[in-house]
Amino acid sequence: MHLIDLSTRHLPDETERLVATAESFSDDDVRAASLCAGWTRGHVLSHLARNAEALQRVCSAVLTGEPETMYDSNEARDAEIDAGAGRDAATLAADVRATSALLAPQIAQVGVQHVGTTVERVPGGQLIAAERVAFMRLREVVWHHVDLDAGYTFASTPDELLHLFLEDMVARLGSSDGTPGLLLRTDEGDEWTVGDGATTVTGPRHGVLHWLARGRTDGLPGHPEDLPRLPFGG
Repeated sequence: MHLIDLSTRHLPDETERLVATAESFSDDDVRAASLCAGWTRGHVLSHLARNAEALQRVCSAVLTGEPETMYDSNEARDAEIDAGAGRDAATLAADVRATSALLAPQIAQVGVQHVGTTVERVPGGQLIAAERVAFMRLREVVWHHVDLDAGYTFASTPDELLHLFLEDMVARLGSSDGTPGLLLRTDEGDEWTVGDGATTVTGPRHGVLHWLARGRTDGLPGHPEDLPRLPFGG
């Protein structure tokens, strides 16, 4: 199945699961720490809402051909997240729901006919491929749902999405400087080699992904503490 089709098929359900978690929070809950270093749950929810708006700009640029960037700057992105993080729980949840709903029809219009179209993340910055927009949003929704630390984990994620996220992480690691050699083996039968494969990491898909994404080893057998540092994510 094409990346666009797979991502758009899962995005509505995963968004609803995220919103349901957000709507369950009290004001005290959103002030509590998330699994993202330095961020409260409020920061995570604020980021998810502003990310939806940013991807609306990306979709608009793809669909209309008008020059637009995802963010004005990295500093502006961070300032918007901080500005919204301290709101009450109901307002944060409503913001995530509303911005996700506005993004959905735009993402649905970005299809295989737009493959090869790119949009700058910030002026003069990294290029975002149109065919990755739905996947980018899906990854934000799922990963940050985990970061809310409210019962949803990568073990809650559909198995084909775990495989998709792992494939993406392996590709990113393979093209990044400073990546250690890794041999990744999952209990489900996957195997990937990064670099010289010097360090073997084994465990269920959800555990391997949580280590790659966030550096957490609690989903890996034996909870190893001496795994190498990754250039991003974990």
